[in-house]
Amino acid sequence: MRPSRIGALVMGCLLLIPAIALLFGGGALGVGYAVARGDDGYFDTTLDRLATDTVAITADDITFAADPGSPDWVLDVLDTDVRIRATSADSSSDVFIGIARQADVDAYLAGVAHDEVVDLTDDLEAVHRDRTGTNTIDPPGDQDFWAATATGPGTQQLDWEATTGRWSAVAMNADARPGVAIDVNVGAKAGFVLPLALILLGVGAVLTALAVVLVVVGAHGARQSSQPPAAAAPPTVTPTAPPPAAVHPVELTARLDLQLSRWRWLVKWFLAIPHFVVLVFLWMAFVVLTLFAAVAIVATGRYPQGIFDFNVGVLRWSWRVSYYATTGGIGTDRYPPFSLQPEPGDAAHLDIAYPDTLSRGLVFVKWLLAIPHLVIVAVLAGTSIRWLAADGDRVGFDLTGGGGLLGILVLVTGIVLLFTGRYPAALFDLIVGLNRWIYRTIAYVALLTDTYPPFRLDQGGHEPIPTDPAPTGPSVAPSTMPPPLAGVARESTNGRQKVST
Repeated sequence: MRPSRIGALVMGCLLLIPAIALLFGGGALGVGYAVARGDDGYFDTTLDRLATDTVAITADDITFAADPGSPDWVLDVLDTDVRIRATSADSSSDVFIGIARQADVDAYLAGVAHDEVVDLTDDLEAVHRDRTGTNTIDPPGDQDFWAATATGPGTQQLDWEATTGRWSAVAMNADARPGVAIDVNVGAKAGFVLPLALILLGVGAVLTALAVVLVVVGAHGARQSSQPPAAAAPPTVTPTAPPPAAVHPVELTARLDLQLSRWRWLVKWFLAIPHFVVLVFLWMAFVVLTLFAAVAIVATGRYPQGIFDFNVGVLRWSWRVSYYATTGGIGTDRYPPFSLQPEPGDAAHLDIAYPDTLSRGLVFVKWLLAIPHLVIVAVLAGTSIRWLAADGDRVGFDLTGGGGLLGILVLVTGIVLLFTGRYPAALFDLIVGLNRWIYRTIAYVALLTDTYPPFRLDQGGHEPIPTDPAPTGPSVAPSTMPPPLAGVARESTNGRQKVST
């Protein structure tokens, strides 16, 4: 596959993430706007009863801002209205609810016992944080820093047009005595919800179309490398010429099933759970035995044959399961065998040439030398891109996540297989090539070879064919050449040679 097609394929797969997120986000907003609003246009939430033995209940760190660094008029354009309804559990007590800037509320309640609502459970039950202090404070109605208030008996309603800043909502008894118990309903109305839903859907549709075009362009074209290479006539070489060396000691191949189930890839991860359980213990042993092998290499310059065979078997088992069910490519429906050894009919094969000797010094620095490759491997196999971070306003890049580029490519492959019944040929070549890069890196870091992984993407189900030097035949002395025929002339007529004497 040409680099331009690889770039188009990767860009298309990466664009699918924000495209799908925007489509789902816009759809959710649209459905919410259509069915979750009240007749008055508010989205309402009723909380479980809030109660405290202190003088106040607060909800701090209510932030209204449009990051990064948007001016105040942005929220005014968005036109967001907040409504709080509070009913005191004690019918004989007047309730007070107010909203003010957080700094003013903190100064007002400094040294005063109160409860802060820091979170809500899925059942809308408030999670409190207690603040200790005195229970004596001036009545809230005597303060002049409130942006909006409501006070009195029965149910009180506070209406506030949101503006930029950090705000706190406060519920108290009007006379500031301790012991607050209220039922609260919080509502919000925003004129931008429907336009925002339409914008998200429109942008998501455009990005999805662009991503599909890039994937189709990148995956288009006949594949040659996934089929076994045609047998070629052996080159004419001298009898003493050595056989060509392997391209790399790590040999990773895969065979694509001709008839793949459209839907089975959706459940292969579940069917492979027994393998995942076994592999957890095998990889634990792999790590421990690699440490023993490191000591042996430093002492003898050789990798113990038994440990080598076991560790290669763990990699072989992992590659089989990965190719069957996960980021290896879902390219076979044949259930992988529970075996460390090569098995007849394996659709995924991995082998590593046993090294006669290994460098003692490289044992201590291979992990350091492999850092460039490890970064690439993290992006391919161990990185999760989060387009909405915890605060919901920026793109996140989580190096401890899962999936990565290979996960996206395999997901796209599965979707294409589900709807068309065909496995994209170019995607097969790319996915296997990326896995080949990963396993070469693992083998190097695990001390199984001293051959540094090349910065080269060898695509396709088969290892690349070594490039041999041009064959040279046996030299012939000039004196042995037959003399030219005397009186022979050659004339060319319409591409044919005419011989005359």
